[in-house]
Amino acid sequence: MKLNETAISGVFEAEPQVFGDNRGWFCETYSKKEFEKVGITADFVQDNRSFSAKKGTLRGLHCQKNPMAQAKLVSCIKGAILDVAVDIRKGSPTYMKWVAVELSAENKKMLFIPKGCLHGFVTLTDDVEIAYKVDEFYSPENDRSVRFDDAEIGVEWGVTDPVLSEKDKNAPLLKDSDVDFEF
Repeated sequence: MKLNETAISGVFEAEPQVFGDNRGWFCETYSKKEFEKVGITADFVQDNRSFSAKKGTLRGLHCQKNPMAQAKLVSCIKGAILDVAVDIRKGSPTYMKWVAVELSAENKKMLFIPKGCLHGFVTLTDDVEIAYKVDEFYSPENDRSVRFDDAEIGVEWGVTDPVLSEKDKNAPLLKDSDVDFEF
């Protein structure tokens, strides 16, 4: 597995090595040993899956605030998404910067998002399933959203009329949220 650091410190694009033959293929989707080589020591405690029916569905930008902040390892197991991480760690050299990586069932890439980053994605196809690991349990009282179209962040989603949840439609701008991470 190759782990390539992105333009944001601590955000890694993971490319598994795929072994195929006449029966199909196999790949490793997580190796604690490989992740530790690049300094990732997340202790994953929960696996999640989500399904989005329509192309152009946008979920995000989400995080959990301290003390229940989560690191995530995201993969797309059906269809394709544009997966986005936004660094909101005050004091970080990449504060308010974002990266986007296409994850798909075909390319089998994953994105590791550390604590202190917002996460979101937009579906590039119909019938999308993602699977992701987190290193902290879900905590409704610490769950937060930030506007996907916050101009200060400026994520280029590539969609003009996304399918959104009520939660995401009504999310505050980052400057109006109580999310507060330090680098």
